[in-house]
Amino acid sequence: MAIVLASGKTPAGTHRPIMVSETLDALRPRPGEIFVDGTLGYGGHALAILPKLVPGGKLIGIDADPIELQKTESRLREQAWSEDLAVIRRSNFAGLPQVLAALGIEAVDGLLVDLGVSSMQLDNPARGFSAKFDGPLDMRMNPARGYPASALLAKSSPASLQLLLESHADEPHAALLASELAGRNFSSTMALADAIRTVHVRVSKADQDASIRRVFQALRIEVNDEFSALETLLRFLPGLLRPGGRAAILTFHSGEDRRVKKAFLAGKSGGWFDDIAPEPVRPSTEERRDNPRSTSAKLRWARRSTRLPEDPVVSVPHPSLK
Repeated sequence: MAIVLASGKTPAGTHRPIMVSETLDALRPRPGEIFVDGTLGYGGHALAILPKLVPGGKLIGIDADPIELQKTESRLREQAWSEDLAVIRRSNFAGLPQVLAALGIEAVDGLLVDLGVSSMQLDNPARGFSAKFDGPLDMRMNPARGYPASALLAKSSPASLQLLLESHADEPHAALLASELAGRNFSSTMALADAIRTVHVRVSKADQDASIRRVFQALRIEVNDEFSALETLLRFLPGLLRPGGRAAILTFHSGEDRRVKKAFLAGKSGGWFDDIAPEPVRPSTEERRDNPRSTSAKLRWARRSTRLPEDPVVSVPHPSLK
């Protein structure tokens, strides 16, 4: 069996799934295998993978977003991918062991996680993920759970917000921004973006926009507890793979990449992986030009050792460790 978690997050046309050929090269899906698309998104990667699984294979698509998941399932069904070939479940990748257990799957041959944000979420003003459009400052992947980014900012102290901006986005002006934004009530994405521009009134528009993207990124990660979900998956990853199984993870900023790098290095040192990517794979120059959302993407892969440990849990060093 093989499982791939892949978001396929960018819709066909203007936005495309990122690094499709590179992820397929790393994972080599074959007929008869079982793949899991762990952040199904629009289904772009899934639609690239599904034809390679027939005959006899299956794709299990999971996503934490109940709004987009229903739309994508309908899209797959319209393209003749039946329930026998494409199984859709609502979850995030931290819940993968439970999803597999419910389906009677014990171990897999491949896994891909795409940590990028779905274009449908970014481009939907009602979701509040981006300053591209005005909308409520929400950012929750599952709007029925947790609290919105506006509430996070309102209850933050300058010290806690500074730490958040540094650890989640490498924001160089974290202290200045935190002193101006913490504890304030922002009702909309544009209100927050305008406040950030006011703080950076003396810098270029390009620098203002970059800071806005970093602040929004840091808030989104915290609101959705994304680092905790990733760390949970990384700890149990070797136990999900059969001997010789492959894992590939697409990251989009240094906080994610550090965690994946440390986990893969720890897994190789402990004998769980017999090979890992020596360096992250980057998008081609052509893809970066044609799809700017791919610019920051990094793909790391690891191959499961052929021996089976009794306790396949990786002790992952803290990501801050060099």
